[in-house]
Amino acid sequence: MKMRNLGPSGPTVSALGLGAMGMSDFYGPADEAESRATLDAALNAGVTLIDTADFYGSGHNEMLIAEAIAGRRDKAFIQVKFGVMRDPGGGFIGGDYRPVAIKNALAQSLRRLKTDHVDLYQPARVPADIPIEEVVGAVADLQTQGYVRHIGLSEAGPETIRRAHRAAPITALQIEYSLISRTLEGAILRTCRELGLGVTAYGVLSRGLLSGRIARDAYAGKRDFRAMAPRFQGDNMSQNLALVETLRDFASQKSVTPGQLAIAWALHKGDDICPMIGARRRDQLTEALGALEITLSQAEIAALETAMPASAVAGDRYDAHGMAMLDSEK
Repeated sequence: MKMRNLGPSGPTVSALGLGAMGMSDFYGPADEAESRATLDAALNAGVTLIDTADFYGSGHNEMLIAEAIAGRRDKAFIQVKFGVMRDPGGGFIGGDYRPVAIKNALAQSLRRLKTDHVDLYQPARVPADIPIEEVVGAVADLQTQGYVRHIGLSEAGPETIRRAHRAAPITALQIEYSLISRTLEGAILRTCRELGLGVTAYGVLSRGLLSGRIARDAYAGKRDFRAMAPRFQGDNMSQNLALVETLRDFASQKSVTPGQLAIAWALHKGDDICPMIGARRRDQLTEALGALEITLSQAEIAALETAMPASAVAGDRYDAHGMAMLDSEK
């Protein structure tokens, strides 16, 4: 496994991370036995970076990961998001980023993960009602006590990153980043590099769209996040699938899959960027790991980006409510 640092002086993690969200939530039913086997396979392959959140499956995701890391906690770098609240039916009912709530949330995460510390702890979103300084200050208190090793942010914009970093050293920013989701580039990435933050990039396959295996109406009427995501609806989907065909053409020239090429592109965008793939099955994991062996020249990267400009994608990555919650998009 190739390794990278989260920032120049940050912790060393696997170049490719595993996002475990889909094993418990958002993308319809998952095979729990296969999810567990996929986690095992990832750890056996040297994947150390594992991303989760206390609200993924209302705790189910953390308990699933606990089984996988039992007896080999030192082989995993677990980053956990907090702050989102769910009701018993699985609905979303807001966020709670008060310092007292953060400490309570971590206590429960530690119990579910069966560990005495979280490697990186981060708010799932930048709250509108609590100053970011209070949020990271609470996490810094937990860091001082040894329950948290590193502090992170998720979907934060440049000014928020600076304010947070002044309050307590921030190790990494988590943000969606792919060929067709390029918000990171520009001021956000410049700020991260100036301050020495690493980046853990989720959505590298744009929720499966760039895998080349999704049909136009694949999620219509299903209990799946993508059924409500603008990029997967109607004419937007048709336009985006045309971009996927462009990606497929480039991939065929390299004798790789579209998904592998999309992951390889992200891997080539900087040694301080660690793409995370949301594999729920071992075959998906194996395909993704193959991207580590792909070499792209600067000319190939430029040609791919010219043929697939982010401006050509149709539809936002979240619905209007979800977009309004992204500090990174302001």
